[in-house]
Amino acid sequence: MPASRTTRPVIPPSVWLTAGRYSGTSAHDVLRRTLRRREDRGDIDSFLELPGEPPEAGPGRRRDAPDLVFQARARVAGQVTVRARLSVGPGTRAGRPWVLVAEAEQPWDLLWPSPAGMFWPVDEPDPEWNHDAATGLRLGEISPLPGEDKAVRRLMRDCARHTGGNGWNIHVVVHEAMTTDERGRVPLSHWLPPGLRHRVVEHRAAPHQLRVVNWALRDCGVEVPRGGAVVLPGGPVPDGYDAGEFSVRAVFLDGTRPAGLVDAVTRFAALPRPLPAGAGTALTALREDWRLLTLEEELARERRLVSLYAEALEAMTTSRDLYREAAESAREALAAYREAAGAPPPGTPAASPVRRLTRTFERLRSGPGARRPPPPGEERRGPPPGDTGSTSSGP
Repeated sequence: MPASRTTRPVIPPSVWLTAGRYSGTSAHDVLRRTLRRREDRGDIDSFLELPGEPPEAGPGRRRDAPDLVFQARARVAGQVTVRARLSVGPGTRAGRPWVLVAEAEQPWDLLWPSPAGMFWPVDEPDPEWNHDAATGLRLGEISPLPGEDKAVRRLMRDCARHTGGNGWNIHVVVHEAMTTDERGRVPLSHWLPPGLRHRVVEHRAAPHQLRVVNWALRDCGVEVPRGGAVVLPGGPVPDGYDAGEFSVRAVFLDGTRPAGLVDAVTRFAALPRPLPAGAGTALTALREDWRLLTLEEELARERRLVSLYAEALEAMTTSRDLYREAAESAREALAAYREAAGAPPPGTPAASPVRRLTRTFERLRSGPGARRPPPPGEERRGPPPGDTGSTSSGP
């Protein structure tokens, strides 16, 4: 068995999730009709349809953007509120993929009703919504293995990749020791807790297919006992999984409750498993984009917004006061610098350019070594008496 482990976020204990495909052509009509019926009967408190992103959005449309989004809330066990979100993606050849995530106010109890019944018509025969997202097989129904060996190997390989740590649903392989009658055609989901009935894919191996199915499962490190069953681990293998603890030696397909297999599936569902690909986005959308609020929840949200605005305003006021103090300190420092440098105070008017030029010429004329022009009439006078600097000879 592969010993790989994962460090991805695990599914929270209060979260219930699954995914599938819708093979019909009018998913929105089915969902609206079912939700209205559930609301009229009091099975759910209320529901809301959110605008999805239409396929005509063009190349800017996200590949995982849903076309339809529904939110519904209900109460289980009399007082525990459950919030659920179902998103339906664009149609493909295999059908329209859908993702359902629900979260309760406390750890999820598998005895609570399946959230799939909040949105889909679970009681109708031959429903179009309950196809497994990875394999396309029916959820909660018996799926015989293909007749060809290559098809069996391919199917088991796909199941190994899309169950356990990487899958939305749980895959179980049951081997029929002998051809069963009508009593042995009761699906395993009939005996499971309500919270698991729409999360299990049951593969039935005919009596002659034991060798081929075990050969196909050898990479998983598990084996189906003759006349028994095994819960596939998937990859990465969930923490706490042991092949011996999740395989059942004998499953009596005689219409009685297979207690050992029910216990193995229930224990596997309780293992800490990482969020499947895309589940983190769906869970975030459920928590952060929840719009189906009661009056009390709206008031609480408005109070939180008022508190956030008050904190933001206080932070802005504090920043303004700090900026004002910093500006005053900067002005005082600049005034002290100017005073130390001898610069005129900031209020002194600046001299005009002509006045500055005149002062410059005056400084040049009166500078050291500068000769002033003699007054008129004294240009030809000789040196004053007693001048020893004359070059003429004495008497």
